[in-house]
Amino acid sequence: MRAIVISANGGPEVLEYVERPDPEPGEGEVVVDVAASGVNYIDVYHRSGAYPLELPTTIGSEGAGVVSAVGPGVRDVAVGDTVAWASVLGSYAEKAVVPAGRVVPVPEGVSAELAAAVMLQGMTAHYLTHSTYAVREGDQVLVHAAAGGMGQLLTQLAKLKGAKVHGTVSTPEKEKLAREAGADEVLRYDDFAEALSGRMHVVYDGVGATTFEGGLKALRPRGLMALYGAASGPVPPLDPQVLAGNGSLFLTRPTLVHYIAEREELLQRASDLFEWIRTGRLRVNVSARYPLAEASRAHEDLTARRTTGKLLLIP
Repeated sequence: MRAIVISANGGPEVLEYVERPDPEPGEGEVVVDVAASGVNYIDVYHRSGAYPLELPTTIGSEGAGVVSAVGPGVRDVAVGDTVAWASVLGSYAEKAVVPAGRVVPVPEGVSAELAAAVMLQGMTAHYLTHSTYAVREGDQVLVHAAAGGMGQLLTQLAKLKGAKVHGTVSTPEKEKLAREAGADEVLRYDDFAEALSGRMHVVYDGVGATTFEGGLKALRPRGLMALYGAASGPVPPLDPQVLAGNGSLFLTRPTLVHYIAEREELLQRASDLFEWIRTGRLRVNVSARYPLAEASRAHEDLTARRTTGKLLLIP
């Protein structure tokens, strides 16, 4: 099989398209012929070394495809099943080995590509709006990077729960996409904090360094900041007294793995997303598809902020 392997940390140039032996499933594992792999910022962090991995390794944390082999002890997954997964390394490949307990069935009416596109970002949007801060009808919600793949999903899920959504974008073109996703108000990054000062129940921030301080100012007393990423760089150290001075604010740094640790929770989040997709209540914007061999170009486009939706690698 062919796969994307990194042997050293660095820029997109370290993503090597190489041949590897076809994998065999171990105890409790399945092998999946990958139909599509999602491209996410966590892949950039793995590639750069911001999140260190033992090298060499195949990166990629999200995908979907058809099971081609099952290992000993696997009972609930069979050859021929269409499945998807997230937070499992090795997805940038033609074949992936995945623990059977981490795959979810993809129902009829949802393509493998759409399943791959929604697993990591979709379940992140799900836990952020349903668990980290359970959005209620009438809540004022700020979504940063509202035209991106995550931003569009967050906006839609917050709107499904009856919130008024404010989004930040950098260009008129991205403003159009944010509004199409359902954002009620769209602002630029340089004036959002002043415009929204003291009004937001929750701020969803995957941008980090450049938006963090303004996001705290946008929160109302006892509001919550969910800092789930750092696309612009890590935020500086914070004196907890700042939270007190701005109105007894809450700050959390959640990550998906802790919100799908139990299989029941994993299945529920995935099932909700697939049902919303199947019934047309959730729209997944796949903005670009790249051949697996062009993973480096996908990373370049993602980090240069040239993208406005989900990116997929197609083996």
